[in-house]
Amino acid sequence: MPENVPETASDFISEFIKEDLKNGRFGYVHTRFPPEPNGWLHIGHCKAFYIDFSMAERFKGKCNLRFDDTNPEKEDISYVEAIKRDVKWMGYDWEDREFYASDYYEYLYDLAVKIIKKGHAYVDDLTDEEMSEYRGTAVEDKNNITNTPPGRNSPYRDRSVEENLDLLARMRAGEFPDGARTLRAKIDMAHPNLLLRDPVMYRIRRETHYRTGNNWCIYPMYDFQHPLSDAKEGITHSLCSLEYEIHRPLYEWFINEAEVFPSRQIEFARLNITHTVLSKRWLLKLVQDNYVSGWDDPRMPTIAGLRRRGYTPEAIRSFISQIGIAKTDSMVDIAFLEYCLREDLNKRSPRIMAVLKPLKLIIENWENGKAEELEAVNNPEDPAAGSRKIRFTRELWIEQDDFEETPPPKYFRLFPGNSVRLRYGYIVTCTGFDKDAAGTITAVRCTYDPETKGGNAPDNRKVKGTIHWLSAEDAVPMEVRIYNHLFGVERPMDVAPGKTFLDNLSKDSLELISTAYGEPGLAKAAPGDRFQFERLGYFVRDPDSSARGTPVFNKTVGLRDTWAKIGQKTVK
Repeated sequence: MPENVPETASDFISEFIKEDLKNGRFGYVHTRFPPEPNGWLHIGHCKAFYIDFSMAERFKGKCNLRFDDTNPEKEDISYVEAIKRDVKWMGYDWEDREFYASDYYEYLYDLAVKIIKKGHAYVDDLTDEEMSEYRGTAVEDKNNITNTPPGRNSPYRDRSVEENLDLLARMRAGEFPDGARTLRAKIDMAHPNLLLRDPVMYRIRRETHYRTGNNWCIYPMYDFQHPLSDAKEGITHSLCSLEYEIHRPLYEWFINEAEVFPSRQIEFARLNITHTVLSKRWLLKLVQDNYVSGWDDPRMPTIAGLRRRGYTPEAIRSFISQIGIAKTDSMVDIAFLEYCLREDLNKRSPRIMAVLKPLKLIIENWENGKAEELEAVNNPEDPAAGSRKIRFTRELWIEQDDFEETPPPKYFRLFPGNSVRLRYGYIVTCTGFDKDAAGTITAVRCTYDPETKGGNAPDNRKVKGTIHWLSAEDAVPMEVRIYNHLFGVERPMDVAPGKTFLDNLSKDSLELISTAYGEPGLAKAAPGDRFQFERLGYFVRDPDSSARGTPVFNKTVGLRDTWAKIGQKTVK
């Protein structure tokens, strides 16, 4: 590992859990991962369920997968299936502990009735705009001190228990139009935390739910549903990202008022990565407005996008493990994620040769029709991977960048009169080149030294450059997609007035190369098979085929390790 890699942060969550077990607050550990099925999971969710599942495993407990599906306007079964697929791909199994908040609707309704009977909830007739006005807003004075002047009680706040019970039942029965009434908790309209100023528990929405259909026309709000679903499942530790810290008093209020299992909420810093947006809301906009090809576009930070890009679960888990669990938000440089990926791929990826922008190389002193098999190592990191045969012929493909008519200083590849080694093969010397009428170089000519096969060379034939190549006779045509950062700036959400994060989209995030060739073995690669294209980077076979019917390979990450150069670069 390079120097200045982020140290694993102090695992404060484990300390809290140990203390809870020691003092008898809980006799076991039970966590949950509660995604809302309104989008696909991204790498930020990986951190969340890594913590949820690993804490349960560490303390020999259990972890539930629960879908908090109380917002039918935005939820769909396709999101449920995508979430399950991604969690499993990351290596986690919830066994028989798959739950849905929608299964608890009757239970939640009964608890709402219970809180009404205690005199701590009421049906309100205020509109959303009126409710916001009555609640009040935070005010910043000239000394930059934020104050929250008291709000005003709703004129419907003092309805009787009997009237509130009747109105809630009629809300459920569908007597009132959408938005006409809400059920609110009766807490404190002067509370400094605006979330505790009589928050909404239920709202009327005539939306078809993907699981319950039209059985309900009132739906519980997240802050009401979440703690009580945790309690229903006996969750001991509800592990949430830091933005829910301000919600914790409300979490505890609903548990106390409903008199249910006392689940405990603990918050941790969410994951932030440079050049990336980690919000389902904004990712959905990228998909819906066709800035990307879909949720699994390899430029997306979704788990599906990372998988299609060629990431491995092991690399992602290593990344999350090494950045640790902290209580303070920070920004992690994406170069460290790429470092973890490169470390993993280097160990597992077979080496193979490919040429992205081909230029013909003709070996003038090689006999026409002659072919020779050379031995190539499959993976120098894994001796058990063995070797393969590659054919050497008179006409080869090399990269256009590996020849210069007039080379710049310190250019050690091919140019007139210079010699290089062809990987696994012979030393060749450039004798000339061909151009077409437009002045474009169409072929490079050379001679080979038969005494220099496979690394052998007389003392007077040492060369500084080695380039890769393919036999033009059996190279497989393919399409290659070169991916770069989707956003050209480190903080895409930092925008000037009048601009949006979309203005930070990079115009160079995708390059399509339809002229590429690879070794014959690539024709048999299955979608998801990963390779190191020698000198070029790591690539993965995409599920797509090109318009020509040829295989498509996505560039996962380059060989160059920028992290080793920049060291730790955590943007504060």
